[in-house]
Amino acid sequence: MARYTGPVCKLCRREGMKLFLKGGRCVTDKCAIERAAYAPGQHGQTSRRKGSEYGLQLREKQKTRRIYGLMEKQFHNYFVKASKKKGITGENLLQLLECRLDNLVYRFGFAPSRKAARQLIRHNHIMVDNKKINIPSFNVRPGSVITVAESSQNLDIIRDALKEAGKGQELDWLRLDKVKLEGQLLEIPKRTQIPTLVQEQMIVELYSK
Repeated sequence: MARYTGPVCKLCRREGMKLFLKGGRCVTDKCAIERAAYAPGQHGQTSRRKGSEYGLQLREKQKTRRIYGLMEKQFHNYFVKASKKKGITGENLLQLLECRLDNLVYRFGFAPSRKAARQLIRHNHIMVDNKKINIPSFNVRPGSVITVAESSQNLDIIRDALKEAGKGQELDWLRLDKVKLEGQLLEIPKRTQIPTLVQEQMIVELYSK
């Protein structure tokens, strides 16, 4: 399966904001944005060109895709699904992305990043409704309970990540039990409940051209 293997800190610098792709490192002074808050490359510090409408829309799409760790084809497939659902396409898109298993494992604090969450899932450390699921893109439905497999509950990566869970913004559409190492998706979040800082309408406009 195709995946990005390059330096992820450059992605944050290119988008001009923290995408939290490296877990705990992103909240320290080692973060790339803290050390070099400009785009990578030869002209990163000197470029002053104003972006076109298409360029701004493209950047918003790329930013969203990188936050959730998707390749172009995967992301486009989610957009197609979102456009076929009732409601606002942009909101539908974010809801689909938020209900991915790897995203929820990250949201619950079982992993320091979505990339780390995908690795835990592929290695059979995560269960959904008492069944081991090794597909990061698995669509979790409201009411489903996500747990760390009993044999994996003492993994350092999970314990260290849980120490940070709850220190940031709490999401009222999720329930977390740190003792049992389980979380539940209570409902599909509304747009106002999703903390991802993107302008999804620009993505809709880009794909609608």
